[in-house]
Amino acid sequence: MTWLDLPPDSLFGVANLPYGVFSGADGYPRAPRVGVRIGDSMLDLLSALADPVFGEPSLNAFMAQGRTRWSEVRAQITGLLTDESAGRHRRAVEAALYPLSGVRLHLPFAVGDYVDFYASEHHATNVGQLFRPGAEPLTPNWKHLPIGYHGRSGTIVLSGTPVTRPHGQRPGDSGPTFGPSRRLDFEAEVGFVVGAGSSSPVNVGEFPEHVFGVFLVNDWSARDIQAWESVPLGPFLAKSFATSISPWIVPLDALEHGRVSPPPRDPEPLPYLADTGQGGLDLALEVRLNGHLVSRPPFATMYWTPAQMLAHMTVNGASTRTGDVYASGTVSGPLKDQRGCLLELSWGGTEPLVLPDGSSRSFLEDGDEVTISATAPAAGGARIGFGAVTGRIVPARAVLAAGRVSGRPYWLSHRQPPPIGASSCGRACPRWSAARQGRS
Repeated sequence: MTWLDLPPDSLFGVANLPYGVFSGADGYPRAPRVGVRIGDSMLDLLSALADPVFGEPSLNAFMAQGRTRWSEVRAQITGLLTDESAGRHRRAVEAALYPLSGVRLHLPFAVGDYVDFYASEHHATNVGQLFRPGAEPLTPNWKHLPIGYHGRSGTIVLSGTPVTRPHGQRPGDSGPTFGPSRRLDFEAEVGFVVGAGSSSPVNVGEFPEHVFGVFLVNDWSARDIQAWESVPLGPFLAKSFATSISPWIVPLDALEHGRVSPPPRDPEPLPYLADTGQGGLDLALEVRLNGHLVSRPPFATMYWTPAQMLAHMTVNGASTRTGDVYASGTVSGPLKDQRGCLLELSWGGTEPLVLPDGSSRSFLEDGDEVTISATAPAAGGARIGFGAVTGRIVPARAVLAAGRVSGRPYWLSHRQPPPIGASSCGRACPRWSAARQGRS
């Protein structure tokens, strides 16, 4: 029990202690630094522990210190928050606590490489039925290895960052068309950040020695762009425009009571993927669209475990480094209200999702806001929280298409000076327009 005045059902008690990076205005640390959340406050670890590693603007330096150090620091923080008899510690801790309402949260770590998996059998089966009706929904390799692809780490953004509707090629009746995605979707996922890197393959049993913590992910997807570009090499522009992550990194030690056995695997995985223990995690996700609860995906149903994903990701000798990220892929359960994306919830747009306010969605509209949250079991029937990852869709930006965008010259849309050959009124002369369109 903590001496802090926390509600008994707080999702952010001493059993949790998720890490984040914060800064503030007057009376708060101005430069970003590392803290842990306790209740509705942020504990400044630089002040509380007097360790300069927590004065860094990301978790990377601390994560690189390895599991022994992670456990030591967690024990130190727990002691400070529970040892009421040590009055001087309590006074020091109280001086290092800041209300969350007054802090600004930052991306918690500097992102290295990014891999996204496809680890839910229910999601993969639904997608297979949608994309390959009448055929076997799972590809022949699906139950033999965790399928994944390399994403774009440079577009991983913090929760709350607006998500701009992407442009791209979309399939059409007589060939591709170009424009903003018309089938924009969310994907409720769980992410894992590598703390201690490795230059050699990581065995399934070595997972806790390398992965620092767990967080929430929304891997936004443009389904029309994806459908056109994914064969034969898989997702590209349909995924690379934005991936949102939550600001809180829940350490693995906080999830000991959430360990569960994964679903039965048939056929038996190859030896390097053998995972006979409690490698699954009993995380309960919730997805809200414009404030309305639309899905409750259960992470416990995931076919491939986080440890198996990491083992497969490195089995070929690929190295990992501090800050590398991998995500689970869409989390979906067997029930309709457990599907983790609109592609499944609206069954490819043929069964629009009706919201409590009477509106309906096949895919996301401009202005829509998606929030993904999660909890996990803790000791004594309690639960711990992951916070949330939120993103709002904003309209597509103007882009160059045959010299013009939405009827306006490119340089006007982007507030640039007109090029040579353009008149002061902003209209391009015929010769310049022809040249921009590949004509002479």
